[in-house]
Amino acid sequence: MSLDTTTFRNVINGELTSTTQTRHGVNPANKQPNPEVPVTTAEDLDRAVTAAKAAFKIWSRTTYEERRKAIFAYADSIEANKDALAALLTQEQGKPLSQSTQEVELAVVWARALPTIEIPETVIQDKEDVKTIHRYTPLGVAGAIVPWNYPILLAMGKIIPAIYTGNSIIVKPSPFTPYCGLKLAELAIPHFPAGVFQALSGGDDLGPMITEHPNIDKISFTGSTVTGRRVMASCAKTLKRVTLELGGNDAAIICDDVDIDKIIPNLALLSFLCSSQICMMIKRLYIHESIYDTFLAKFVAAVKSYKTGAGTDPETFIGPIQNSMQYEKAKDLFSTISSDNLTAALGGSIKDSKGYFIPPTIIDNPPEASRVVQDEPFAPIIPLLKWSDEADVLARANASESGLGASVWSKDLDKARRMADQLEAGSVWINSHFEVSPFAPFGGVKNSGIGTEWGVQGLTQYCNSQTLWVRKG
Repeated sequence: MSLDTTTFRNVINGELTSTTQTRHGVNPANKQPNPEVPVTTAEDLDRAVTAAKAAFKIWSRTTYEERRKAIFAYADSIEANKDALAALLTQEQGKPLSQSTQEVELAVVWARALPTIEIPETVIQDKEDVKTIHRYTPLGVAGAIVPWNYPILLAMGKIIPAIYTGNSIIVKPSPFTPYCGLKLAELAIPHFPAGVFQALSGGDDLGPMITEHPNIDKISFTGSTVTGRRVMASCAKTLKRVTLELGGNDAAIICDDVDIDKIIPNLALLSFLCSSQICMMIKRLYIHESIYDTFLAKFVAAVKSYKTGAGTDPETFIGPIQNSMQYEKAKDLFSTISSDNLTAALGGSIKDSKGYFIPPTIIDNPPEASRVVQDEPFAPIIPLLKWSDEADVLARANASESGLGASVWSKDLDKARRMADQLEAGSVWINSHFEVSPFAPFGGVKNSGIGTEWGVQGLTQYCNSQTLWVRKG
């Protein structure tokens, strides 16, 4: 089906629906209004939940193969509309068109890969008089609360596991980026029974309505740690299952034996992709003191080549900050460069412009206690810090309340593994960072979240654990 990217409506029970009140997002490259979208009411949500519960009774009885076939057809529809979705994503999110295209492509990969994972069913015992089986059964109605930085990929990372495991799902896109989420649901209409996959646009009040709804059985939330705490407290009222993927302050430790010229391009990319608005971007770079000066100079040279501008410009690598709220937070953090007497090796100031643009900024060896080290900026600024003692740098890397990702870079794999084994993070990489796969569980420790997404472990979080006892007569 050809995708209309000018009109946006909720999807409730397989139908495109409007609301009396509407609102709009903003194009972060020029601060101009994007099209109107619905503002969902409590009554709209009730209708969607009723439809989801009815659909669950039918969908949960289908086979994995039937669900797989429907999901693959849906993935084909997304792929067929890749260009339209990528352009819409750049319009609402701000990221360069090349990065938007990559996000849509990854969403298709996730949609095709996740349903190939086998959900385990284990025979615990099979005796003459009794057979005991452990298996997973679908939960019911899932709610997906999707963030604004990767609104297509992170939505698909929730939608596909829920549907594949036999649940129905209601997606709430971020109020800042509602457009692609609504279109994902619209594309799904021909492929699934009405009520299996619905999407609702709304303001800040819609999230609490979903998390507190008594007939929604599971919430998957990606967003800030502050909001994640509120989501968890809200879900506790009805004992909902909950998965929280929250913020990070990822550290990368660079040892003295690395090939600087070889790793600099990767580290620059992994620090500034999507204007650093990714929870698993490198946020702290710890460089061995013996190579620090050389590394800093070459890192600055690499990042200086990145063009900042509108995502529609093919030469742009760093687009705008997505929204005014995040932009103001970044400006507040940047103010500490002056107040804390920090040294900016690159950038360091934010100039007024027609969009929410911030040039890439590199801070030269700030104190560990400074906010540019301790805070998750979600903006293109990164501190480079010296280290000399292995135990000390590991302690500094682990000192954060966050624990999403971390990495060690060294030619000596034994040393790198020894160090990596001491890092407190949900994902740890050696000589890379931000590698993810639909087959690998992804989640954080400490304040970076609860539970996992993706992989068999992520899929089973959309299920009840059930033990079946069969007495043989």
